[in-house]
Order: sequence, then structure tokens, then C-alpha cells
Amino acid sequence: MSNPPQKKAIRNPGAGAGGPAGNTVKFARRTASGRYVSLSREDIDMEGELAADYTNYTVQIPPTPDNQPMMDQASVAMKAEEQYVSNSLFTGGFNSVTRAHLMDKVIESEVTHPQMAGSRGSRCAMPACDGKVMRNERGEDIDPCECRFKICRDCYLDAQKDGCICPGCKEHYKIGEYAEDDPNDASLGKHYLPGPGGGMMNNSKSLLARNQNGEFDHNRWLFESSGTYGYGNAFWPKGGMYDDDLDDEGSPGGGGGGDGMLPEQKPFKPLTRKIPMPTSIISPYRIFIVIRMFVLLFYLTWRVRNPNMEALWLWGMSIVCEIWFAFSWLLDMLPKVNPVNRSTDLAVLKEKFETPSPSNPHGRSDLPGLDVFVSTADPEKEPVLTTATTILSILAADYPVEKLACYVSDDGGALLTFEAMAEAASFANIWVPFCKKHDIEPRQPDSYFSIKGDPTKGKRRSDFVKDRRKVKREFDEFKVRINGLPDSIRRRSDAFNAREDMKMLKHLRETGADPAEQPKVMLKPPSPDPLYGMHDDEQLIDFSDVDIRLPMLVYMSREKRPGYDHNKKAGAMNALVRCSAVMSNGPFILNFDCDHYINNAQAIREAMCFVMDRGGERIAYIQFPQRFEGIDPSDRYANNNTVFFDGNMRALDGLQGPMYVGTGCMFRRFALYGFDPPRTTEYTGLLFKKKKVTLSKVADPAGETDTQSLNHKQGQGGAVDFDAELTSMIVPRRFGNSSALMASIPVAEFQARPLADHPAVQHGRPPGSLTVPRPPLDPPTVAEAVSVISCWYEDKTEWGDRVGWIYGSVTEDVVSGYRMHNRGWRSVYCIPKRDAFLGTAPINMTDRLHQVLRWATGSVEIFFSRNNAFLASRRLMFLQRVAYLNVGIYPFTSIFLLVYCFIPALSLFSGFFIVQTLNVAFLCYLLTITITLIALGILEVKWSGIELEDWWRNEQFWLISGTSAHLYAVVQGLLKVMAGIEISFTLTAKAAAEDNEDIYADLYVVKWSSLLIPPITIGMINLIAIAFAFARTVYSDNPRWGKFIGGGFFSFWVLAHLYPFAKGLMGRRGKTPTIVFVWSGLISITISLLWVAISPPEASAGGRSAGFQFP
Repeated sequence: MSNPPQKKAIRNPGAGAGGPAGNTVKFARRTASGRYVSLSREDIDMEGELAADYTNYTVQIPPTPDNQPMMDQASVAMKAEEQYVSNSLFTGGFNSVTRAHLMDKVIESEVTHPQMAGSRGSRCAMPACDGKVMRNERGEDIDPCECRFKICRDCYLDAQKDGCICPGCKEHYKIGEYAEDDPNDASLGKHYLPGPGGGMMNNSKSLLARNQNGEFDHNRWLFESSGTYGYGNAFWPKGGMYDDDLDDEGSPGGGGGGDGMLPEQKPFKPLTRKIPMPTSIISPYRIFIVIRMFVLLFYLTWRVRNPNMEALWLWGMSIVCEIWFAFSWLLDMLPKVNPVNRSTDLAVLKEKFETPSPSNPHGRSDLPGLDVFVSTADPEKEPVLTTATTILSILAADYPVEKLACYVSDDGGALLTFEAMAEAASFANIWVPFCKKHDIEPRQPDSYFSIKGDPTKGKRRSDFVKDRRKVKREFDEFKVRINGLPDSIRRRSDAFNAREDMKMLKHLRETGADPAEQPKVMLKPPSPDPLYGMHDDEQLIDFSDVDIRLPMLVYMSREKRPGYDHNKKAGAMNALVRCSAVMSNGPFILNFDCDHYINNAQAIREAMCFVMDRGGERIAYIQFPQRFEGIDPSDRYANNNTVFFDGNMRALDGLQGPMYVGTGCMFRRFALYGFDPPRTTEYTGLLFKKKKVTLSKVADPAGETDTQSLNHKQGQGGAVDFDAELTSMIVPRRFGNSSALMASIPVAEFQARPLADHPAVQHGRPPGSLTVPRPPLDPPTVAEAVSVISCWYEDKTEWGDRVGWIYGSVTEDVVSGYRMHNRGWRSVYCIPKRDAFLGTAPINMTDRLHQVLRWATGSVEIFFSRNNAFLASRRLMFLQRVAYLNVGIYPFTSIFLLVYCFIPALSLFSGFFIVQTLNVAFLCYLLTITITLIALGILEVKWSGIELEDWWRNEQFWLISGTSAHLYAVVQGLLKVMAGIEISFTLTAKAAAEDNEDIYADLYVVKWSSLLIPPITIGMINLIAIAFAFARTVYSDNPRWGKFIGGGFFSFWVLAHLYPFAKGLMGRRGKTPTIVFVWSGLISITISLLWVAISPPEASAGGRSAGFQFP
């Protein structure tokens, strides 16, 4: 034929009675891409108008063993046939049907007839999917469910993996009608492929072996079955080729694992991985630490042996300070010798805990529960809008809704906070489904709507812009309602208090005699099954395909009465522990300050990877780094604290674990109760040899279920089985008299165990044990929660002493973490790629110093208490002990630092230096110490990932805070220990600027405080000393430039560190406060008079006093 064939036919022997072998002719047509789609004669004869397009066709019979047609190599049709054959797979043989099957999927064409191959057909009804629905041989749509929800094959496979639930009616598919599966295994979501001859051409062919057009895919069937078909068998690889379509038995009909391995025999997939630092960085770092340590030792030895006889007082002060600095440096550097990085695998977490399996047929989440604590106390300093947006970010976290609960502790009992939480719960009905529908990050509305850039980047749904606009409008209205609450409450309170019958109630509340404070459930516990929204015109946003359930939200304001010590924030946290144990009893607890919100929706899952991995039963808590927003770009006062969070904490992660430093930490509830880990390591002897110790006997989870392991414990208090020293008589003395709280302890311990899915996992629990829905919240449970947060509950118990957050220190976080490490627990530092949580920090200099003062005072309290690391047990690693020693000792460095900052000025005034002469030995030691310091700084920047400028800012603020806040902390700590004077601190203000205000305005505000006096004094004295020494040297008959350069160099070192402090005093436009000039003049006059009194001018021969003579 002269023209290229437009349609081709394929001979199909054995299918009818035509020819010697009973052959018939089957037609095919060529698509726009050059591929061929098989057609029957009936398809063509359906409509006359379409049949006219198929008048020219060529009959082609593929060569088979029983059919060898003559080949015309010059024919254009033959060339097309060769292309068709090269893209096809032929199956069949003697006495079998021979067909050619396209290996690629059929390309969509313009044909619209439903019975024609290549027709457009119906579209999949799943959102964001444009695939064709499954079809049978006649081109009819296949409806797997009675609701006739249109779905393509790929989405149908995904639905089977997600619990075999129809996305339309949310009911289970009736697999038996459409696939030859075992009805008993239909609930498992695993479907078998049909064997040869098992109804290949009927309507019950397996949907798993169909292609996109609904036709039976022989290629897929051939490679997914181990039966004989045509010539020989297909290769069946071990473990299967399409793991999603295989059964668990490894049978020929379904595939399975191929090797018949049981789940406990499969290779263990870890959830986390420890990544050591590159050797090219960490090895030189350790070498330089050793070098500098020996150089310091030789230098101090040389200094002691070579005193400055001209000024022994100056030499003595300097050598004492330098010895202390060397000791402090050693305490800081030793714990940094083994920093590590860690990574998590969220895909494995989902596979283990949220994928259908024999132990979890419906694919419900097997993850443990999580209770999130948010604490606030003063709505004036902690704006309720900030707290409300924090709550919204928690409710929208990417974690199973039925496993998440949020508790808000309002220690101020403010009606403003309560009503703001109620408004947040109302707005969550829109915000949380919107975040899930469009995968929003971050899930804090204020931060999300403040992001600069294109909001549609990465969004695939066509209704995103419309939904975002509606939610933004709702959020603006939400902020207006929140900001209007103070006036609204004031008006209602005036009318309320005017009533005579309310005056007595007000009096009772003021005296603390009214037990009205109680936890209030604002959002009830969600149902265990997903609840999807309705597609209605009255709805603001279409949530028809989004789970609209919300986590439980509880507002708690604990009872306070005169005469009781409520222990500030630590007492509020312990009240939350008891309240949550009775109401939801999540085995893990995540605590936040009210100004810290979830910036990474996957952060909770990343933390769960560590505690659910092998060895996770030994981990007490997961500490996240604290990240802040609203910090000035230069980070003038080291508010980000990157050296500590990215350096020190990462290094401690290579030891026994990071310290607990407050917000953003996920605890194991069982560890908070004061119990020991199931197994630990003891370090004994002078060389601290390791000795592994098993502390508790945990039953084998393979032979018991959740109920079996807990029934015998709940009857007698439960906690007795975990502590050999604990008896049923002592349990109330430790935990209180609540039977519900006692019963919750073994449940929390069991649910916090990792999965026992492999023999390598010790102290695990059976898979699927946490898929059972938790019981509903009833009035007796709420009444019990009210009881455990009463102010008298902790009387004569060990709450705050051994159980929960520890009392007696303003830094209760560090003490609580130390107690857990001291009992043998470990901790982990989790640094996700995207910052897990974000908060605010004070950028004002005075506020920043007061914050550091509070931390340093807590460290002094730790040093003078039984929590001193000198008294630690043998379960605390040596280098971990050194790190905790440094926590208690570092404030005392301020005494020596203050003296050392005055030594350069004293040297310049007196004309003497710390050494008698600037000889070669001193300069070589000084040069070596400086070079090693620079090398260590550069290497630390490399392995910690921080910037060199951040490292320098940290050094500057170390001197500023060391000469002010740390010094005051030592004085206050000594007063508390020796005189019993209690120290009170005010909350750090967390108010943020309005939208139109300068967010850095607070940076330039100068707030006078006594903490500013020492740095101002040091700076002024050093400046005056430099000017005085320079003038004296210039006008001296015998100038001693060496000593001036030595003293001037160290004075410049002090002033360079004080530069951010001086810049902060200048304010925004360089306006210096009057107090600076007053102090400068006073100091100058005082120093001048003191110098005249110490070294009066000598009288000359002529009776006149000597003085400077200008040339």
C-alpha cells in the first residue's frame, strides 16, 4: 500500500472458527503517539459514523509456532508491525491463545465511545488525580464499591493499603465481588493474583492485574505470578517485585515474601541512625584540645616559677585568675570531645506503626499517645494572642488526632486567658483542617500569614488560593476578637460584680476558699475513626476529603490557697502531669512555653523515632534546640545562643545525652515518675569501667497482650513491680492517694515501649497493642482530675522531691534532667532539618541580663545543693558528670573575670605588667595559646555548623554577662544559702510588636538596672587607663613602650568584648543616657584623687612640684 496504514488488525488464533486453525481477525488502531490499541469487530460496528474511520486497515498476524505468514519486507505496514512487536510482549503457545500486549500504558486519545479502546472514559474522583477509572473488556466502568465511587487502579491500590476503605462512602470494599481473593484475608488489605485458567477473561479478574484502561495486564500478571503460562515460568525474585501487592504467606497465588519469613525473622529496619563527625574535623579538634591543655600547664608552671618581683600583688592576682580560667576552660572543653549527629527515617516509622499488617488489619495508628503541656501565668506579660496561636499550632500537628491531647496551665487563673482559649478552640475548626488539606507549614497562623514570598509555591490543589483567602479573613476576625476581650470582660465584670449575691462569691474566691478552679475540657476527645467534612454551599471551605477531627484541649487552673507553697512553674507542671495522667495518660509529654510554637509539623514524629527504636526504652527525654524569631540580624546579645544549642548540646548527645533546658522537650512519663530505666550502665573504679545492669524484669511481650501484662499490676498499685524498694504501703507516700493515678502508671510504662517486632528489641510491646480506642471521658474521671490538682494533694508526698519536676531551684529544668541522668536514663538531641519549634527571646539588653541572672542563680543553687555532680551516682558517665559540674561552677568564674578585667587598667596606671619583662618565653606561650584558641574556634564552627560571627558574639556576651549577671547571681545564691533570703524573679516580657511597628524597637531601649554598673565601670576605667598610660609614656624621659603595649593590648581585649554593651547604651540614634556621663565623671574624679593619694607628685629642687612639660 502506498499510504501508511492507519489501523491494523492482529490475528488471534484459537478464539473463533475461521481458517484452518479457527483463527479470527482482531483489529487495532494507531494512536497519536504511534502505539497500537487492540479493537474487536464489534467495537467498530457499534456506530456507522465511527466505522467509516476504519475502512482502510491491514491485517497482520504475529508469527507464532503454529502460524508463519509470508513477510513482505518492503511493506510500510511491516515496518509499523516491527515497531509494534518491539514494544509488545507475546504470550501463549500450542493450544493456547496468542495475544500481543503493550508494555506501556495506552496513551489517551480523542475517541469518546465508551466501548472503544483508547476512549477517554470516566475520570477518577479522587482529589488531584486525573487518571481513568478501571474498566472491563467491554469498556464499561468498574465500580469496586456499591456507592459507585469512581476510582482509578492506582488510587484503588492506595485505598487497599490504607485499610481497604472506599474514599466515597468510607465503608470497607467488598473485595470478593471483583477479585479472586480469600474472603478471610480481605480485611488485611492483601489481595492475591488469579492463577492460570482461573477465569482470565471473565468479569472477576483481579483488579490488581489490570492496566489503566481496565484491561487485563498480562505483563504484570506474568511477573507477579509463579504459575506456568505459555512457554515456561516467569522469574520470581526473592522478596517479591511489587511488595505492595504481595501477601504474607509467600504462596504462588499471592506472592508474599517469597522466602516465607515471619515478621520477627525479617531484617530489622532502624528508625534512627547516629552519624559521627567527620574524622578530618573531629580528630584535629581533639588534638588541639590536648595541645592547648599541655601548653596551659607549661605556661602556668612557668608563671608560678617566674614571679614579677616588682609587683607581686599584680602577679598574684593574675596567676590566680589564670589558673581558674584554665580549670574552667577544661570543664567546658572535655565534654565536647565526642559530638554526634543523628537522623531519622519517617518512612519506616509510618511503615511500622501506620501500615496495615496482620496485627493491625485496619491500618490504625499504633503510635503511643502524647500529652502537650503549655504553661502561662500572666496575660499582661504573656499576651493571650501568642498563647492562642501556640495552641493552634499544637492542634494542627501532624500526629494521629486520637493520640494527641493539649493541656493549658493558666497559673494566673485569668478569665482573659480562659476566653482566649475558647476562641482558639473555635477557630481551630477552620484552621486545623485547612492545614491538613493543603499541607501548611508553619502551622501557626500568625507566622504563616506573615511569610514573605509566593504562598502558592508547592501547592497543587486548585482551590488553595480561595481557601487561603477565606482563612486569612477568618484569622483577622479572630485577632480582633482576641484583642477586644479585655474591654468585653471588663464590661461584663462590672455588671457581674454589681449584683449583691455575687459579692460573697467574689470574697470566697479572693480568700481561696472557693474550689471553682478545675480543668475544663474545651475540645472533647475525638472519635477513633476519621470524620470527614461535608461538601455544602453553606460551608466556608470544602473539607469533604479532610479529616476534621480535633485533638482534645483542656484548660487547667490549679487551686491556690493562702498558706500553701505552690512552687511556681514546677508546681504547675506537676499538676499537669497528674491531671493528664487521669484524663488521657499519654506515655509521653511535650512541654512548651506559651511563646513557643510548632514550626515543623513532623517534629513530633521525629522524636518518636528515637523512643520507638531499638534501645528507646532507655531514653528519658528528647531535647530539641531552642530557636527564636524576632532577633536582630546581628544578634547583638547572643540571644540565639547557637554556640550552646548547636555546640555544647550536640557534644553532650555523644555522651549520656543533652541536658534538659526547658521548653521543647519530650519526656517519657514513666521517667518523670522517678523510676529507673529497665537497664543501664554503671561506671566504677578510677578508670570508670563500664558494667551493664538490668534493673527491672519486664515480661516477654511476645507471650502476653496489653491486658495480660497490666491486669495483675493495676490491682496492687501497679508501680510496685518497677521498683524493688517500693511497697504497696509506700506508694501513696510517693504518688498520693489517687487510685486512678496509681492505675495509670503501668499503662503508661507499657505503652511507651518500642515495638517487639524483632528479637533484637528488648523490653518491647506486641505490635498492634495501641490500636484499641481509648475509653471516653466521663464525669468521674474529670472529678478525679480536679482532686489531683488541689493544693493539698502533694502534702507528705515525694512530688517535687523525687517525682515530677524537682522543686527548690529557679532552674528546675536542669535539676530534673540531672536526676534522670543520675538514675541511669539517657537523653537524645533531635535537630530536624526544618526547625522544630520557634519562640521569642528578649532583645533588650537589660531584659537579656535579667534572664541570664535567673539561669546563673539557679546554677549557684545547684552547686550548694545535693544535686551537685560531685555527689552523683555511679550511673552518671564521667564526662557527663564534668558537664554537670560546669553547670554549677561557671557563675563563680565571674569573680575572677571581674578582677582580670581590671588588671590591664591597674597595669597601665602603675606602670607594671603581670610579667617582669616581655621575654621570648612569655611571647611564645602567648602566641601558642592564641593560635590554639583560634584553631579550636574554627574547628568548632565547622563541626557544629554555626557561623564564626555567632561564635564571636557568644564570646563577647560571655564577658558582658560574666561581669554583671553572673556576679550578682553568686551574691544572691550565697545570700540564699547562708541567710535564707529568698529570691524572686519576674516573668520575662514576651509582648511582640504590632504589624506596623518596628519589631526591633525594644533593642534600642535603655532600661536602667544595677546590672549595668560593673560593665560601665570596667569600660570607663580601661579607657581612662589607656589614655593616662599613653600620655605618661609619651612625656616620660625614659619611655617604657613594652609595658604600655602589653597593658594596652589586654585593655583593648576587654574593650572589644564590651563593644555590644557600649553600642546598646547608645540607643537608636547614638543618644547616650545622662547616667553614663554621671558615672564617667564620677569614676574619673575618683580615680584621679585615688592616684594622687597613692603616688603624690614629688617636689623639685626649686620647691616647685614636677609636672608634664610640653615641648
